[in-house]
Amino acid sequence: MSNEWNDPARERIERLLDEHSFVELGALVTARNTDFDLSGRQAPSDGVITGHGLIDDRLVFVYSQDMSVLHGTIGEMHAKKVAAVYDMAMKMGAPVIGLLDCAGVRLQESVDALESLGTIYAKAAEASGVVPQITGVFGTCGGGLSVLAALSDFTFMTEDGSLFLHTPDCIAGNRKEVCDTSGAAFRYKEAGSVDMVGTEDEVLMAMRSLAGVLPGNHLEGGRLEECADDLNRGAADMESRIGDPEGFAREISDGHLVVETKAGFALSMFTGFIKLNGSTVGLVGNRRTDGGSVLTADGCRKAADFINFCDAFDIPLLSLTDLDGYETGIEAEKELSKAAARLICAFSGATVPKIGCIVGQAVGSAYLAMNAKSLGADLVYAYESAHVLPMEAEPAAKIMYADASPEVIAEKAAEFEAQNCGVANAARRGYIDRIIAPIDTRKYLIAGYEMLYSKRVNGLYKKHGTK
Repeated sequence: MSNEWNDPARERIERLLDEHSFVELGALVTARNTDFDLSGRQAPSDGVITGHGLIDDRLVFVYSQDMSVLHGTIGEMHAKKVAAVYDMAMKMGAPVIGLLDCAGVRLQESVDALESLGTIYAKAAEASGVVPQITGVFGTCGGGLSVLAALSDFTFMTEDGSLFLHTPDCIAGNRKEVCDTSGAAFRYKEAGSVDMVGTEDEVLMAMRSLAGVLPGNHLEGGRLEECADDLNRGAADMESRIGDPEGFAREISDGHLVVETKAGFALSMFTGFIKLNGSTVGLVGNRRTDGGSVLTADGCRKAADFINFCDAFDIPLLSLTDLDGYETGIEAEKELSKAAARLICAFSGATVPKIGCIVGQAVGSAYLAMNAKSLGADLVYAYESAHVLPMEAEPAAKIMYADASPEVIAEKAAEFEAQNCGVANAARRGYIDRIIAPIDTRKYLIAGYEMLYSKRVNGLYKKHGTK
């Protein structure tokens, strides 16, 4: 059922989904409340269009809020329609995609509206780890609705969108002109709450691309499709891509496909999806920036969230290690240990196939957090040019021979470097399974995941970890 009030929300759905695939549900639903003059106002579809359709011929469920109907506010019937979408998605095992443009809860409906928002929260929490949840912010997404966006697995935002818990002017000592905490730039680069920012068409296309590499649900066994790329294709010029995990990923992936997540946030850590022999693989890699390559608190949290998503949906994991150590600083001392613990728990607890690839530096205990053999990596490959060592040679010598002369320290540093630098020492002890040539990276990864396809893990019984 089409009408003049629904056009903005409906058009977004039509542009998101495969042509002519959208089937609307609950089109005749409207508001029941009559308080505060609501009885005299029209509320077609109660301000939200819901239904199902296809993306690349695969089923998805979608809801799209319409700002032109009571400012897209959430009331009793609005929430019931959204909750019904979640219920159908969980029954059918298909992703939920929300297109948000809303002024918040409907004040005319008082606590009924407030509890209705809680109903949506509950459905999103119930669906977490069962079906993928993707959210797009196309206008205003403020107050409690911003929490719904955070409950999603992935969030996209238009350049002129507004995402906030509190408006910038409500924050003590701030106003919008000083720091627009609701704006796309802040949310993308500083808060890390948005995976991608662009025009409306770019956001819709990015949402389609992401949905195309994700499984429909947690029982699907990951995402697998036919591979048209050469399985024996050499990975060209990989040495120059060390420290650039996006470029590295693009070279090894089927058809050079890469779907990066949270691309603007915590740039020292890359997270995203690639394809290997038709299977979607989640990739976590260290990126070299002006400050070298270090683990940061934001980077650890970003990676841990991504790993947990992949594990929930049976998506195999690949780590690219090129790491000088932990970030130093007062703020790092406050947060980094706990964030690193989260990353370690995420890698250690993941039961999907896990392959680590040491492509550059692997220094100290920070390297362990990047999917080391001791954390449960099924296979660890390394380039011959890589270095695995507990500490750089000179400071190690100064610690071991604190009272020695400079000459002795220099001698012991050289001895330490000769014994520990490189990968041979780690390989002799079984911490590296195979030293590979960079050009063969794609071939070895495909073979490794093929071998691990039937991996099963029976761990200790527990409800869940605490990190």
